Amino acid sequence: MKIEVTRGDGLPVAKRKVEIVERKGKGHPDTLCDKAAEELSVRLSEYYLETFGRVQHHNVDKVLLVGGQSNARFGGGDVIEPIYLLLSGRAVDVVGKDYSRQVPVGKFAVEHTREWLSEDLPHLDVNSDIIIDYKIRAGSTDLVGNFDAEVEVPRANDTSFGVAYAPLSPTEQIVLESEQLLNDPATKRKWPQIGEDIKVMGTRVGDHIHLQVATAIISTETRDADEYANVMDAIRNMLLDLAAKKTDIPVEVDVNTADDPEQGLFYLTVTGTSAEHGDDGQVGRGNRANGLITPYRPMTLEAAAGKNPVSHVGKTYNVAAREIVTRITKEYPDIEQVYCYIVSQIGAPITEPKALNIEVFGNVDLNAVRSSIESIAAEVVETLPHVWKGFVKREYQLW
Repeated sequence: MKIEVTRGDGLPVAKRKVEIVERKGKGHPDTLCDKAAEELSVRLSEYYLETFGRVQHHNVDKVLLVGGQSNARFGGGDVIEPIYLLLSGRAVDVVGKDYSRQVPVGKFAVEHTREWLSEDLPHLDVNSDIIIDYKIRAGSTDLVGNFDAEVEVPRANDTSFGVAYAPLSPTEQIVLESEQLLNDPATKRKWPQIGEDIKVMGTRVGDHIHLQVATAIISTETRDADEYANVMDAIRNMLLDLAAKKTDIPVEVDVNTADDPEQGLFYLTVTGTSAEHGDDGQVGRGNRANGLITPYRPMTLEAAAGKNPVSHVGKTYNVAAREIVTRITKEYPDIEQVYCYIVSQIGAPITEPKALNIEVFGNVDLNAVRSSIESIAAEVVETLPHVWKGFVKREYQLW
């Protein structure tokens, strides 16, 4: 494996004139699809381990959400056309020469999805507000064979790449923590009107940050327009207080600016997600593997959620790249910014990437740090045959 440590070109993102950062919260239709895919992968992996002693081949990273219809109103409302969620992909569904061991793929797709949805969206009636369907078939012979070929050091399931960067800029940190704060259980207890579908768009131009926030408000928890307005003020003040702890530059917050009170238009939902009324979702359209959408950073379009955690580098290489850049910035705090790119070759051992490039930004002597950075990268890559355990234990957040 050849590791290239190079000097990055241009200004670090935090020093550029303009920066754009987005995060889609846990109730956003795209994020729901990502979690549906990953939760199914984890549940399948758990079953495979319990029953067969090892994770079997699967990629269930194709999920589509078709929005329903509702008639939310202050103090009440109903879902009149249910949300439709389709989980699809490939998974080993029978094991053994006589095909006697049947894997309950459909049961996991429907019942397990229903379980976590009822926890994440407590105002969603999983028995009537959503239809959960699945179309999951066996994998292709060549990919299953490639997966089964090596157990100790798996072969790459795809030709793909992972990418990561560190550290987060102040804008990125504020956007990430803003959504997390609004979806924090303590916030929900104090402000039960706030739904789970929250999107935060952060734009920094020079020394000014603007946060555009879209927050689904739960109609049954909100009496009238006055209470709605109070919730808007509370959200704005919470995020301004948070931002003041993260940066000294001015921050402006706007919430639900599509509202038109004079026309009776408010962002009201019965369930806490816009999926109930016409907003659709799909795996891979939301947050990248680090939880943010960052057009000013290098990104991969891979949908990491739902891919098998053993050999699909479109998943594991993103986690490995993140670990590499995190360790480098901890080891060398004077490095302003570091990027990592790892690309695979299908069929090759996952510990032998085709290329691994680390870009270092800032006033640092590359010759002085090169050997240490190469060692960090090599150590992380060597752990790749075991990284699947972290996915099964839900230690990695992918959206």
